[in-house]
Amino acid sequence: MAASIDVEALANLLRDAAKAEILPRFRRLGDGDIRAKSEASDLVTDADEAAERMIKAEVSRLAPGSLFVGEESVAADPALLARLADVEKAVVVDPIDGTYNFASGIGAFGVMAAVVENGETVAAIIHDPLGDDWLIAEKGAGAVLKRPDGSSQRLKVADPVPLAQMIGMASTGFLPADVKPEILSNLAKVRYAMSYRCAAVEYRAFVGGFAHYLMYNKLMPWDHLPGVLIAQEAGAYASRFDGSAYRPHHTAGGLLVTPDRESWEILRREVFTI
Repeated sequence: MAASIDVEALANLLRDAAKAEILPRFRRLGDGDIRAKSEASDLVTDADEAAERMIKAEVSRLAPGSLFVGEESVAADPALLARLADVEKAVVVDPIDGTYNFASGIGAFGVMAAVVENGETVAAIIHDPLGDDWLIAEKGAGAVLKRPDGSSQRLKVADPVPLAQMIGMASTGFLPADVKPEILSNLAKVRYAMSYRCAAVEYRAFVGGFAHYLMYNKLMPWDHLPGVLIAQEAGAYASRFDGSAYRPHHTAGGLLVTPDRESWEILRREVFTI
């Protein structure tokens, strides 16, 4: 399903915003350039805000009439989230995914966008400003790693492996307090459980074939719409904890992404017993 928005132009826009507003500030932020939002680990920087302003302005020209849903825009107007359920066309943007890493001077962050049409994600982009490339998918067309020189590489998730050999990323910080100890204990059943505090980086590792699962409890559209579509187009199975499909308007219900449904069921039964 081809998106009605020029996906290549949107990808280039994310790159332009990174070059203009993000990279010049990396490891150059002053104390006043970093602010906490909901808690000390939930940060926003001048780079987030400037990049989102630039992307929003250009999206209004690239996709006139579309709803713009950015992380910082929603912080100012939470009602934007509810509109994703039935909007005809929207562009969802995370100007810097991994802001905590970015603010800390750690090179694990990305710029992400998804195109939503009639309540369905139809295109997705994850840009790596430091590596200067993109993960791109359109629904039904597969997922690719694309480089600025025009070359590309088809993405494919890892082959399934037994539980004890699974390597993956689990974001445990937002788990309910009553189940968190059990989940942390259960993670001893897999080979490795990591967290890069950056969905852009974690989805990249997964669709590149370097991980066997991703688990998230808090779902915000800018964090997961791009990665889930790219993962699915690379062959993954993705579902909320109750087995239902993940949709653009969902902000709860958890998310588990695996190479196939059997791996999903094993992890859901043995590890993520929420």
